[in-house]
Amino acid sequence: MWNLLELAYVGIEVPDPASLTPFFGDVVGLVPGEPPALAGSLTWRNDDKAHRLVLRPGAANDAVYVGFEAAGENAFESVAARLEAAGYPVEHGTSELAAERRVGHLASTTAPWGVGIEVVENLAKASYPYSSPLVPGAFFTRGVGFGHVVFATTCFEESHHFATEGLGLEQSDWLEMEIAEGVELEVHFYHCNERHHTLALAKAPFELPQKLHHVMFEANDRDDVGTAFDRAWNSGLPIANGLGRHDNDGMFSFYVTSPAGFLAEVGHGAKLVTEKWDENRRYDRISLWGHQPLRPSAA
Repeated sequence: MWNLLELAYVGIEVPDPASLTPFFGDVVGLVPGEPPALAGSLTWRNDDKAHRLVLRPGAANDAVYVGFEAAGENAFESVAARLEAAGYPVEHGTSELAAERRVGHLASTTAPWGVGIEVVENLAKASYPYSSPLVPGAFFTRGVGFGHVVFATTCFEESHHFATEGLGLEQSDWLEMEIAEGVELEVHFYHCNERHHTLALAKAPFELPQKLHHVMFEANDRDDVGTAFDRAWNSGLPIANGLGRHDNDGMFSFYVTSPAGFLAEVGHGAKLVTEKWDENRRYDRISLWGHQPLRPSAA
């Protein structure tokens, strides 16, 4: 569904939301979002929307819901109807839940990979403009959502069906490669606007401790990626993958491991897809160069 959806927000449940404040605020460079309704929760944003990450207290230590914003009421109804037609029961949210999410309307279902999916309309703006001294060039979000999310799942075929036939996303391309002797990696990438992928799904050979592999934030300025890498290195957090450039989407980025275990990718310069996208093909390597695992600094 071209240009009908964009990534609105991700809800993450962790035992202590405040423990991620240095990670999202001081390393990634996000700023606090609007005050959340649930006591003990915290929100973060990378643009003028009310929130992009919602951290709530709980034992899951994982993403528990993902919001996709529809481009208007007609798009909202169209996506909800498509999910129903594809066999995914949709529950229309109460006014109280919509107010908590700071949206006009909300319809929800559950993805085969076990995370709640919320299709929403009219995500509210924050009460004051976005500005981060750590990311002076700001982030690329207008018309494409705040970034992308990647999940690992043992229900791979069902998840692909949900993404394409349910949500109406289109496959951008896919990755198949051997990462160790006898160990295959397969990842499919999906778009719904000009961002190369809003969602990616990795085939997991067994259930992993976390469904959420990483969340990505794309800076407008390449130098803002470099300074974020310096902050990550100086923080002493593990650098899962150092600076590098992906083969399929061309993004220059690095990955840092959060205290909760999932990763954040900070990048710049990914290729943009067009409505007549014709590059849906197999790739056999993750990166053109770099993205090597690095030791954390001796903080």
